[in-house]
Amino acid sequence: MLRYECRDRVATLTIDDPERHNPIDLMTMAELTRRVTDAAADPEIGVIVITGAGDKAFSAGGDLGGRFVDSPLADHHARGVLADLFRALRRCGKPVLARVNGHALAGGFGLAAACDIVIAVDDATFGTPEIKVGLWPMMVTAVLQRLIPRRVAFELMATGRRIDADEALHIGVVSRVVARDGLDAAVNETVAALLALSPAVLAMGKDTFNAAEDMAFDTALDYLHTGLTAVAMTDDAVEGVSSFLEKRSPEWRGR
Repeated sequence: MLRYECRDRVATLTIDDPERHNPIDLMTMAELTRRVTDAAADPEIGVIVITGAGDKAFSAGGDLGGRFVDSPLADHHARGVLADLFRALRRCGKPVLARVNGHALAGGFGLAAACDIVIAVDDATFGTPEIKVGLWPMMVTAVLQRLIPRRVAFELMATGRRIDADEALHIGVVSRVVARDGLDAAVNETVAALLALSPAVLAMGKDTFNAAEDMAFDTALDYLHTGLTAVAMTDDAVEGVSSFLEKRSPEWRGR
C-alpha cells in the first residue's frame, strides 16, 4: 500500500503497512515507480521524499509471503519492476530524499540507498538478510556497489549482517543520522534548501553526476567539461551570477 501526497512543491511517497514493517511487494514497487515518474514530470514538484509509515520500519523489503518462489521463471519479468524503480529514481531529474524512520532491510535497504539523500533516525538498522533465506540481493547489488567499498558490500550481502545507522553513515549509505525527535526537522531543513535552488541546474547536476560515475576518468572529464558549458548556457545560471553580483536573491526560471 502506498500513500502519495503533494504539498508545497514536495511529493511524499509513504509505504503504508506498518504492522508488517512496510514491505514492498511487486505492486508497491510498480506504484512507487509510477509515482516517481509522475512527480518527475510535474513542474510543480521540486523534491520527492520517500518514507515508511509508523516508527518501526522504513521498509523490511520484499514480501516473501506473496508466492515469491512459487513461479520463479514465470515471474522473472515481473520482478524487473525493482530494476525499473531504481532506474526511475536515478533518472527522474529531481532530488529524491529517503526519510528513514526505522529499519531498512533487503529491498528496503536498496530503496533507501537508491535515493539521492538519506536521513536516518539513530536507532535504524540496515542490512541485506536475503542470504539467510537462500536468496541474494541481486538488483540491490548494483546500487550498493556504487556507494560503498567492495569488500564491505560483499561482506554485508554474504553474511546478512545488520549495521546500525552510524556504521551506515560511516560507509556512505546514509547522509545524516539524527535523533528520532529531530527527523522531521532535518528532512524539512534539507527539503527547504533544495527547493531554494535552481530546478534546472539540480536536474542537470543530478544527471551528469550519475552518468559520470560509470565513465573512465578522461571520458568523465570531457563529459563534465561539456556539462559545465551546458549549465552556463541556462537562464538560471545567468540569473544566479547576476543576483550574486547584485547582492540579491535569485529568481529561478527553471530553464
